[in-house]
Amino acid sequence: MTTESNNHREDDVKPQAEMEQSTEQNAATEADVTAEPAVEAENVEADVVEGVVEETVEELSAEQQKIAELEQKLAAAQATIDGQKDSVIRAKAEVDNIRRRSAQDVDKAKKFALEKFSGELLVVVDNLERGLENIDKDDETNKAIVEGIELTLQSLLSALDKFGVKVVDPKDQPFNPELHQAMSMQQIEGVEPNTVIAVMQKGYELNGRLLRPAMVMVSKA
Repeated sequence: MTTESNNHREDDVKPQAEMEQSTEQNAATEADVTAEPAVEAENVEADVVEGVVEETVEELSAEQQKIAELEQKLAAAQATIDGQKDSVIRAKAEVDNIRRRSAQDVDKAKKFALEKFSGELLVVVDNLERGLENIDKDDETNKAIVEGIELTLQSLLSALDKFGVKVVDPKDQPFNPELHQAMSMQQIEGVEPNTVIAVMQKGYELNGRLLRPAMVMVSKA
């Protein structure tokens, strides 16, 4: 009885041990099966992250390139604007110069339009003055003629003065080569050298421009 009982116990222990071993093998197998998808998931996630990083880097690189191109275009546009601004400034300055020269030319034309006409009238003035110098003013018969010549001369000089014609009569003044023409020189005691001692023909200016120099005699040392 004892032997049979022991055999029965051994038989009962073997199946139980085999069942426990089978259970452990199944658990190990399930663990292996569970670990494999986890590793695969980690690899997939790493690949996705790497792909996203690469795409982000490429996008940033493309954006930086676009920014560089835009900066180049902006610099080119600014250079063009600066060049056009300089051109506009130069053109404006040139226009201002042309306007100023034109205004000066017009002003000169107005002032000196009568230059030739005035020069012709000076001959008449000279003749009237010579007539008064050569006529006998003490003769009563010449009184009316003298008055007529004097009135004519004064009217003519007044008309010339209205149009900017001024007389240059430098008697007893220092000689000025820009306004006077020395016809002769003479030494005179008590007179400073280079002084106009006689005017043989008066000079005239038109609005500051010399029409005719005065012909004079000048003292010398």
